[in-house]
Amino acid sequence: MSKPPAAPPVAPEPLPAPVFDSHCHLDVMVGDRQASSGDPVAQAAQAASATVSGILDAARAVGVTRLVTIGYDLPSSRWNAEVAAEHADIHAGVAIHPNEAHAATPEALAEIEELAGRPEVRAVGETGLDYFRDWASRDDQHASFRAHIEIAKRTGKALVIHDRDAHADVLKVLAEEGAPPVVVFHSFSGDAEMAAECAAAGYYLSFSGPVTYKNAGYLREAARVAPVELMLVETDAPYLPPVPHRGKPNAPYLIPLTLRCLAEVKGIEPGALCEAIDANGVAVFGAW
Repeated sequence: MSKPPAAPPVAPEPLPAPVFDSHCHLDVMVGDRQASSGDPVAQAAQAASATVSGILDAARAVGVTRLVTIGYDLPSSRWNAEVAAEHADIHAGVAIHPNEAHAATPEALAEIEELAGRPEVRAVGETGLDYFRDWASRDDQHASFRAHIEIAKRTGKALVIHDRDAHADVLKVLAEEGAPPVVVFHSFSGDAEMAAECAAAGYYLSFSGPVTYKNAGYLREAARVAPVELMLVETDAPYLPPVPHRGKPNAPYLIPLTLRCLAEVKGIEPGALCEAIDANGVAVFGAW
């Protein structure tokens, strides 16, 4: 007999002001993309039989009123663009993830650019460099990243960056190519020194569940030096849940746990941080 899925995390206390989730993967959460045997987080999330409307309702109940759902290959980018077109409270990002950079053919990149031109698509991403995994060669990753930077500039959309163990090279490529006007470091993973360097360049830093982890003091130091006017908050759902829910699927309704941690680190009221982040969202992704 198969083991029944674990109960989802209990909803946290609602936030005192509305905020949004700057990065999640709705297609993975609702099961419209097949979870591979090597992705137990996605499998667990899909066992809950979530729907887009249910995810939105649960998020709204705690003050998370809007979502940005992010693509990582052509099928997910198409799916997310369609969902964003159907829901006023959802924006989309489209891209080929660095782990899939071997698939960033000229034809695929042309379709990403076509999708990025749609009004419901507000970001090109997630793109960037991933030196933790070797699923795509570094040459392919660099070529794909540079192509996505140019797509973001041509379409006037925000560039959402995946940076894993590649901080120096990500910053170098941005400097060499010339960064687009709006750059977001998704699930920021650098230290305080890198946060200061990104802030000096005007890049936005989006913080996710790991900032709440006991062993991630360096992320809290990075959040401490990040200017409030350049901060975002995200889930990366169904990945990277905040404490005390490590090991369980993440969801946008858990944003309050991460945001309250950030507010404590910054020494400001959660409501004030919500208001600042919500304003930053308009600056990054445009009006809803």
